[in-house]
Amino acid sequence: MATSTSFLEPMPGTRGGIGSWIFSTDHKRIGMLYFYAILAMFAVGLTLGLLIRLELLTPNTRMMSADTYNALFTLHGVVMIFLVVIPSIPATFGNLFLPIQIGAEDVAFPRLNNFSWWLYMTGALLAVIAIFTGNGPPDTGWTFYVPFSEITTTNVTLAVFAVFILGFSSILTGLNFIVTLHRMRAPGMTWTRLPLFCWSLYATGWIQVLATPVLAITLLLIMAERVLGVGLFDPSRGGDPILFQHLFWIYSHPAVYVMILPAMGVISEVLPVFSRKAIFGYKMIAFSSLAIAFAGSLVWAHHMFVSGMSDTAVLVFSFLTFVVAIPSAIKVFNWVATLYKGSIHLEPPFWYALAFLFLFSIGGLTGLVLGSAGTDVHVHDTYFVVAHFHYVIFGGLGFAFFSALHFWLPKVYGRMYNKHWANVACLFAFIGFNVLYFPMFIVGLQGMPRRYHTYLPKYEGMQMLSTVGSWVLASAIILMAWNLWRGAKKGKPIGNNPWGSATLEWSIASPPPHHNFVTEPVVTHGPYDYEGITPDA
Repeated sequence: MATSTSFLEPMPGTRGGIGSWIFSTDHKRIGMLYFYAILAMFAVGLTLGLLIRLELLTPNTRMMSADTYNALFTLHGVVMIFLVVIPSIPATFGNLFLPIQIGAEDVAFPRLNNFSWWLYMTGALLAVIAIFTGNGPPDTGWTFYVPFSEITTTNVTLAVFAVFILGFSSILTGLNFIVTLHRMRAPGMTWTRLPLFCWSLYATGWIQVLATPVLAITLLLIMAERVLGVGLFDPSRGGDPILFQHLFWIYSHPAVYVMILPAMGVISEVLPVFSRKAIFGYKMIAFSSLAIAFAGSLVWAHHMFVSGMSDTAVLVFSFLTFVVAIPSAIKVFNWVATLYKGSIHLEPPFWYALAFLFLFSIGGLTGLVLGSAGTDVHVHDTYFVVAHFHYVIFGGLGFAFFSALHFWLPKVYGRMYNKHWANVACLFAFIGFNVLYFPMFIVGLQGMPRRYHTYLPKYEGMQMLSTVGSWVLASAIILMAWNLWRGAKKGKPIGNNPWGSATLEWSIASPPPHHNFVTEPVVTHGPYDYEGITPDA
């Protein structure tokens, strides 16, 4: 029986309190639990990043020792990758809206969904404990490269175990989404009527289920070497460190698509709404998500061109790297074609989506520089790689996440933020991001290696510019967070469909009720059919 009570409030006749949240099996509440936890972890990762940039302000800045600097960029990477970027969009907005978008009451396995959040929090807690126990936080880099990760006396074992636990949370989330999409679609919700956000989560789910166990095995082997002294990767014990690189990147390169595919799904939702026209090339965008998931799982060794691979292997992996660019390009071209001759409405989610298009395109094109073995030899392990990675992940997933916040949070809280301040925050975030990361392309091409806590004086100008950019970007993020928080608390109440979207989540109350639908919906049209749909006043 449906109720009009918001999911943010206690169910009628039940007690509220924190227990009703942390033990909830409501997919919306679990999505919000992930949301709050991920925001907290993002604040930690952002703070660590600012400290790193302060150390790099000048060659002679001595805020910390080299060992402390190594620990800081390791923690920044671990927190941002495993605790923020990978779970961000799937675990938050996927949990919040995937069941509603397909007309379901919940995910296929609600209790497993709650358990996946508990695993996430357990992994996060263990990661924090690893910082403050043992001989100090890990200093290996987020990749835990051997043999250093096996011989360092820092608390690598516990940190690796934390990531191992987080991997299981990711697997369970992906499994839940796959089964939900296969088994719980409403009548009439055919595969060709699925919102493209659901398609992106479907492709992501398969990567999470199939690739994450490889990482789990690899991390267990590191713990076995450190605790039991077996010789798997350490060459002094007869092991092979290149084997570790293969195992690690067999997971970690597909993990890049776990990060970016949901972001692409968000953009595929936002652009049609604010263009007031159907997405261009729906089927190609949907199938390109599956193609990216498949081809992206075959290109792991392009991270290893300087590790001593055979020329044949270099040729094969370089070719496959360029192949995986094709479905990504299909998406970009189709997004641009969607904008062509559209009735553009310049709202905050749209501005962040446009920023995504620009920044992700730079990240993708510079990725081809790294995918070509000849040029990769020159820029490998330089700041060029750091810039490329952040343009793809932060410029891609980060700005898509910001777009999703401004697109869906009014639906979650039933109130609208201040659009003027949202636009100001977007502008300064875009400026700060480019001032922060674009100089890294330049110093990388000049040969500056990454992961050094000091550098030659000739790089000082660009490094100082990058640090100033980090201040601008952080200020913009703080402004954005304040505006969204204030909007959620005191913003103007909105109707069910403030943007005039055609997908099912906009057909129910704002905020969504505990039970998603009064009666099971019957889908009779595609998700981007805007005929007769107008935004609520």
